[in-house]
Amino acid sequence: MNRTAVTPAIAPAPAPAAMPYVLMYHSVEDAAEDPHLLAVPPAMFARQMRWLAQRGLRGVGMAELLRARDAGTARGLVGLTFDDGYADFATAALPILQDFGFTATVFMVAGRIGGDNAWDDGPRKPLMTAGQLRGVADAGMEVASHGLAHLSLPETGTEELARELHESRSLLERILDRPVTGFAYPYGHIGDREVAAVAAAGYDYGCAIWGSHPSRHALARTYIGDRDGGLRLRAKLLRHRLRWRVRV
Repeated sequence: MNRTAVTPAIAPAPAPAAMPYVLMYHSVEDAAEDPHLLAVPPAMFARQMRWLAQRGLRGVGMAELLRARDAGTARGLVGLTFDDGYADFATAALPILQDFGFTATVFMVAGRIGGDNAWDDGPRKPLMTAGQLRGVADAGMEVASHGLAHLSLPETGTEELARELHESRSLLERILDRPVTGFAYPYGHIGDREVAAVAAAGYDYGCAIWGSHPSRHALARTYIGDRDGGLRLRAKLLRHRLRWRVRV
């Protein structure tokens, strides 16, 4: 932004204490076509989890990570998140996570359960069914909300925004018979209104992508793709430490 000489500098919003290190995935599959770079092949995903484990890091879901952060015991924990709720989370990602003793949070597009990624202009990919959602929750994974229809929330009106936040959680809670406490912003699109709405709706936390609104309801995440071998994983971890001035 251009400023005149008389315009006072505006200090950036303070980061939340000890911004946790959170990795953002979408799909775990050998994708023949992946224009939006959403898929990580299972073999690569296993190598990435091994890289974490070999460095004494343990992947956990967001609820566990934030409880540990609040208690001051989050050292060595890395948040693992999966957006959209693709069926391959249940069939491919879950067994690998269990092999390493890790957990994760999957952010489900609640209005598309058992359907596909109709919001996307890429290849159609199946999403988890209600039975698969219950199965991954019973296996210790956290299921949280990604809205009803994967809408860009800044483009919604007041009533539509409320419906995306409240009805998505209610639907998931009816299926799972357990509380749903987290939300992830579709496309990572957020503004002050959306962050405030997620907090006001009673969610304990919200996951964004960038760190432009750093708070418990706009937690920054690091994108992980199929090119992220050991060197790139190390660079991304170091970048997080430098950006947020924390130890992981």
